[in-house]
Amino acid sequence: MKIGLVLSGGGARGIAHLGVIKALQEMGIPFDQIAGTSAGSITGALLAQGYTPDESLKIIESSSFMRHLRPAWNRMGLLRLDMVVDLYRKYIPHDSFEGLKIPLHVVAVDLNAGEQVVFEKGELIRPVLASCCLPGIFEPMLIHKRQFVDGGVLNNLPVDVIENKVDFLIGSHCNVLGPRKPITSMRGVIERSLVLAVQSKTRDRFAKCNVLIEPPQLSQYTTTDISKARELFRIGHQYTRSMAADISKALERTTLELS
Repeated sequence: MKIGLVLSGGGARGIAHLGVIKALQEMGIPFDQIAGTSAGSITGALLAQGYTPDESLKIIESSSFMRHLRPAWNRMGLLRLDMVVDLYRKYIPHDSFEGLKIPLHVVAVDLNAGEQVVFEKGELIRPVLASCCLPGIFEPMLIHKRQFVDGGVLNNLPVDVIENKVDFLIGSHCNVLGPRKPITSMRGVIERSLVLAVQSKTRDRFAKCNVLIEPPQLSQYTTTDISKARELFRIGHQYTRSMAADISKALERTTLELS
């Protein structure tokens, strides 16, 4: 049975994916295909390269991501991600999809064509970062003379990318809605509005997952809570462990259906 893992976007909350993956690996579940959007593409790339969830967490904590961002003076965004390319080449030096241990599929959006693009061959790091270019915050990433922005704009849980390549789909969704304290800043208004817009397009993809992992506690965190990486990792791990019996039953059902 081939198992696919789909990782959503969600900013810093994407660190919870690493805790989810650790729990799934502890259950002895392998992954044959990985699809990711935005933060999910970063965690997916580290997993596909062969890093353990704990190693990936240390990379994210030690990489000082924010210090590598540069202002985007051309006003297509507040920040540029081009300096981060060299940072990730330190951890994935071959910089290619073909060099990964697990097939990875990364979703970004062609801003001018208004369409989803799936990267799965050739250069790796710039497509992964293109998938993270949140409009208005980061300048679009230029690849082959095309401007790309965050994949979550059109597809924040790209199950459709690998559903025909696997027998069993596990979705890890960290862009969780839930009751929050009253919003008191412009940034909070923008962030909440983006989450609502993205979520409305994602619900129909939930049903395509054999297992959907969506820790409700993540609703209490923002997309910029990178300083709470350890907490986010722990939440993903503990919640997935609590689902162990349900995940095992779902795997057994699919095994019977395939036999």
